[in-house]
Amino acid sequence: MISANLFFLSSTISLAVDGITPSQSVLDGTTLVSSDGSFELGFFSPGSSKNRYLGIWFKNVPVRTVVWVANRCNPINDSSGVLMINSTGNLVLLSQNSSVVWSTSLVKQAQNATVELLDSGNLVLRDAKDGNSGTPLWQSFDYPSDTLLPGMKLGWDLRTGLKRHLSAWKNSEDPCPGDFTYGIEMQLQAYPEAYILNGITKFFRTSAWNELTICGSPEHPSPRYSFNFVYNDDEVYVTYKPKIESILSRVALNQTTSTCARFQWKVGDQDWQDFSSRPTESCDYYGFCGANGNCTSEDPVCKCIQGFSPKSQEKWNLADWSLGCVRNKPLSCHEGDKDEFLKFDGFKLPDTTNSWVDKSMNLKECRDKCLKNCSCTAYTSSDIGGGSGGCTIWFGDLIDIKQVPVAGKEIYIRTSAAEIVNNEGENSRKVKIAIIVVGIAIVFSGVLLVGYVIRRRKRKNKGYS
Repeated sequence: MISANLFFLSSTISLAVDGITPSQSVLDGTTLVSSDGSFELGFFSPGSSKNRYLGIWFKNVPVRTVVWVANRCNPINDSSGVLMINSTGNLVLLSQNSSVVWSTSLVKQAQNATVELLDSGNLVLRDAKDGNSGTPLWQSFDYPSDTLLPGMKLGWDLRTGLKRHLSAWKNSEDPCPGDFTYGIEMQLQAYPEAYILNGITKFFRTSAWNELTICGSPEHPSPRYSFNFVYNDDEVYVTYKPKIESILSRVALNQTTSTCARFQWKVGDQDWQDFSSRPTESCDYYGFCGANGNCTSEDPVCKCIQGFSPKSQEKWNLADWSLGCVRNKPLSCHEGDKDEFLKFDGFKLPDTTNSWVDKSMNLKECRDKCLKNCSCTAYTSSDIGGGSGGCTIWFGDLIDIKQVPVAGKEIYIRTSAAEIVNNEGENSRKVKIAIIVVGIAIVFSGVLLVGYVIRRRKRKNKGYS
C-alpha cells in the first residue's frame, strides 16, 4: 500500500475510478470521482479546522460544498486516514496504528464487496455477485448528514426501522450533529409529519404533504422540481428531483441560521441561491398562536378559531398568544345530543401527534367516528391528493394551525350545537333589526312623499303654479 504521507505531500489526486475493491483503498490526498464527474469523495478539513474528515462534495462547484460526512464526531488529527474494505466486507476508515475511526455494520458478511460513488452522490457498498442491480449492502443515502440530495429519501423504512433524517452541523467547522434535526415523526396510527426539532422541542412543522414542497410551506407547483410522498405499510418518506437534469440542487439544515433551505447552484453568480427557506415568518414557528389559535398574515397575526375565545384576554391584548384559545361552549358528548362541525378551508392542518388515521373510511364515516368519541375535536380526509378517501381525526387541542392562501386543506372542527344556536340567534336578531330599520325608513319616506303631494295640491288649489 502506498504511504499516506506520499500523497499528502503532493497535490490531491483524483483517481480515474469511481470505486474500490478489497485490494484497493483511498488515502488522504486521493479522491474517488463519480463516473459523470458530478461528485467527489475524499478527505477534507472544514473552515480553518485542521481536523480531517472523510466526505462527499460537489465536484464541479468551486465553493466546496460537502453533502455527506462519515466520521462526523470522530475526526482524524493528521493525514493518516485510509478508507478500505476489510475482510468481512465492511467499509472502514482507519487512522494511525490502523485504529478504526468509522465503519459500516453489515448484518451479513459480503463475499466480494465493492464500493462505488454513484452519479447521484450516493456511496454504495455491494456484493459483486449481486451485480449493480442488486440491493445495496449499505449506502450513504440511508445515513444523511445535514443535506438532502435529489433522490434521497427522508423518512422511515418500516420493515427495518431505519430512520433517515437530517442533522445539522454544530457549526461551519464541526460536522458533528448539533441540536437541529429534520425528519418525519411517526406515532402509532397517527398521520406522519415532518418537523424541525431543536433538541426535543418542536421548532417548525411542515404542512401535511401536498406533493409541492420539502422543508417549506405550501406553494405553487414548482416548474423546476417534482416532489413525491410515499405512505404505505412498508415505507413512509418524501423525496424530490429536478425536472431538468443539469440543475444542481440540495436541501440543507443549518443550525447557525436556524433554517432549512433548498438551494440551487447559479452558474452566472457562481454561488448557491436560496429558493425556499423556513422558518422565515412568525407563523412558521411551531404553535405560535397557541392551542386552537389560527395564525394569519393579517393584523393581529393570531385569531381564535370560530367558537373559541382567548384563554387570557389580557395577555391576548398584549400580543402574547402563547396561552391560545378555549371553547366558548363545552361539547355536549351526551347520549342523544349532537355536536356540529364547522367547515374551514385553506388551513395548514393541525399537528397530527394526537391523531388517528384510517385510509379505508369515507368522509361521512369519518364524521360519525369523530362524533362517537368525546375527545375527538376535528376530522378531514387523509387523501393528500385532494380526494375524499381516508379519514384523519384529531383529539384534544388543535395545535399549529395556519391560514394559507395556496394549497391549504379543508378541515371540519367540532363545536357545541349550543354555540351554533347562539350564533344563529345572534344572526337572526341582526337580520330582524335590519328589517325593522329598513321598514321604518320606508314608512318615513312614504310619509314625506304623502306630505309633499298634499302640499302641492294645496298650492295648486290656491292658484300657485
